[in-house]
Amino acid sequence: MNKTKNKAKRLLSEVKFREGKIIFAGIAFAFLWSSASTATKIGLESAQPFVISIFRFLIAGGIMLFVSHILFRNRLPVKREWIQIGIYGFLNITFYLGLYVIAMQQVSAGLGSLAVATNPVFIALMSAFWFSHKIKYKNILSLLLCFIGVVLAAYPLLQNSFATLLGIIILLLSMIAYSLGTIYYSRVHWNDLSILTINGWQTILGGVFLSPVLWATYKSDKNVFDASFWTSVCWLAIPVSIGAVQFWLYLLKNNPIKASYWLFLCPIFGFLIARLMMKEPISIYTVFGVAFVICGLYIVQKKNKL
Repeated sequence: MNKTKNKAKRLLSEVKFREGKIIFAGIAFAFLWSSASTATKIGLESAQPFVISIFRFLIAGGIMLFVSHILFRNRLPVKREWIQIGIYGFLNITFYLGLYVIAMQQVSAGLGSLAVATNPVFIALMSAFWFSHKIKYKNILSLLLCFIGVVLAAYPLLQNSFATLLGIIILLLSMIAYSLGTIYYSRVHWNDLSILTINGWQTILGGVFLSPVLWATYKSDKNVFDASFWTSVCWLAIPVSIGAVQFWLYLLKNNPIKASYWLFLCPIFGFLIARLMMKEPISIYTVFGVAFVICGLYIVQKKNKL
């Protein structure tokens, strides 16, 4: 009897520890990922969008591959894995971040982080349509609450911030690419390939695919490699491309559908960061929006009792 009780306690302790890791990873991911829009806006004051992107990808990918293959001695991808990483890099880096950095020239930092919250909707709907995933009642309720919260929080920002219709369309297209990349990653068998290896190579390959566009659009007089540029690039490369993406891939490994709900926290952190760094407004709408998002996240993350 005592052995059974001790085993049950250990099991419960392991479950709680795992849940704690997931919550920490979710919050850390949302904070770091949401900071990208403000960091990008700062960088765009000094350089062209693709210049920022290429420097970001080279620094981030180089660091991750050095750590993965030199320090940790993880194996290189083989055969079909290169194709898988290439596809993932094209969707998640070339297509998504390439469009995103263009859109950020025409929308505010707050709107940039707001758009990230549309991904759970795209991910849930795409999964249901293509892979026959069932959408439970609590998932629908959570989606509804989170979406209402995001719209409430965005209302004053949409009225007062700079945005163009073209910028919003490009932003939404980038979110669709991100959602496709998320679904692709969760459906592919990666065998024992390290997350750090996948992230490093998809970042490098995504940057390589983007380089022809850089050479075609580069204008030297529009790029000043000053403190703002390097601060922006280094933040985007290390805390965002390395830190946030590692947390994101960890969440995807556990549950890709539930992982997507952490994206709803991105606008909340995004509004706060944009307020501090870019002086964008926070109103009563933002407060109520936060409340709705937290309720939605609680519903979908809550697990049944043992």
